[in-house]
Amino acid sequence: MRKRGLFGSLALLIAALALVAAGCGGDDDGGEAGGDTTATVATTATGDDGDSGGGSVEALPSSSCTAIEYEGEGEPDVLITTDLPLQGSSRAQSLQIVKATRFILGQQDWKAGDTNVGFQSCDDSTAQAAKWDSGKCSQNAQAYAANEKVIGVIGTFNSGCAAIIIPVLNQAPGGGVPMVSPANTFVCLTEGGPGCESSEPDKYYPTGERNYFRVVAHDIYQGAAMAEFAQKQGVKNIFILNDKESYGLGVATRFRNALKSVGIKVAGFTAWDPKASSYEALMRRIKQSGADAVFLGGLTDENGAQVIKDKVAVLGPNDGEVKLLAPDGFTQQSTITEAGVENARGMFMSIAGVPIKQLTGDGKTFITRFQKELGNEKVDPYAAYGGQAAQVLLDAIEQGGDDRAAVIEALGETKVENGILGTFEINENGDPALAKGGIVGFTIYRAEKALVVETTLSPKQKTIDAARGT
Repeated sequence: MRKRGLFGSLALLIAALALVAAGCGGDDDGGEAGGDTTATVATTATGDDGDSGGGSVEALPSSSCTAIEYEGEGEPDVLITTDLPLQGSSRAQSLQIVKATRFILGQQDWKAGDTNVGFQSCDDSTAQAAKWDSGKCSQNAQAYAANEKVIGVIGTFNSGCAAIIIPVLNQAPGGGVPMVSPANTFVCLTEGGPGCESSEPDKYYPTGERNYFRVVAHDIYQGAAMAEFAQKQGVKNIFILNDKESYGLGVATRFRNALKSVGIKVAGFTAWDPKASSYEALMRRIKQSGADAVFLGGLTDENGAQVIKDKVAVLGPNDGEVKLLAPDGFTQQSTITEAGVENARGMFMSIAGVPIKQLTGDGKTFITRFQKELGNEKVDPYAAYGGQAAQVLLDAIEQGGDDRAAVIEALGETKVENGILGTFEINENGDPALAKGGIVGFTIYRAEKALVVETTLSPKQKTIDAARGT
């Protein structure tokens, strides 16, 4: 599959400088629909429902999405969207994925080959939940499926939301809607086996054809990486918690499986109630177990900050006798902000890939130029995944045009050479696979006032096999 260069002539970018502010979804202080006031539309038309659209492209509902953005020549032929939680703890990360998508579109003059591409940022969270919401995910999915001009969705951020959206888009009238996630790591979305329901992943693809792809490694690798890191930290006996969600339980289970291969005992395995006001009783139970570490399988959004506070209150600082480890659901600045620096300090958190400062080639170029777009805002690791997801989707649209089936076929044949995230291809499951049989690398961060790189590692194959349950 031919890949369009990520960074073409600066003339393309200069040609797209005209910005027209369009207010459709709140501002940086809140609001469901996009949360970013820089939505731009080059040409607009108003339909019977009053929504703004670009030319003949009908806009998605303003209750969830910004107005159509398009800065290229003529009018958009198709529409892509991001589907992300723009309220709650994950808001900052999600907004960077949105900005990265917009940035990649700008680099390509809002085109994919000969196809003009419009964009809307859509919110799958609610103010009440302060995180992704199942009803909102379902509502968004129905809107995408019904809009024949939607040629692809970049999302979701949360695997539970993806489990709702994928099957709806898979059965969309006129053919399945392609979906590329920069962040979902729940294994069972793409492959079955130990730890998955017998109906997974087939239940997500009722037509029998895959329409979902991702550019981030799933939790079999993350569980293995964190197990090996715990071993290097001298952990002997760890208590594993999860937040009851598919992602949280899944990554906790993969971590538990991997511990067997590195000789670490499991002191306990249970869930925390995200609606609880205190976890001190739970922490006292962990203290009685004799655990020398705690693993939090889940999301910051699920009252994770309070879990961290109570862990420190009962079990002491994270750099003390009882260490604290967590997966990528906690790997964000909001974890430190919400828990408080002194409570989060010393906590270890993982995320797939090398530190963004170590990216090379297109990755280094992307980070350098994207940082200029952000100004004083620090680039979040997931911005690179967002940029890569956008690039992969646009490359597929270049091949397939406005034909959803052709775009899906192109996504399944994706081979990226020296892209933002390096060199990889999409395998038959829709997952990223490293070229030449390489093992996925992970970065472990330590919480201080900000996230600090502690180390990077690539788990051994035997640990990966253990995490898989084989």
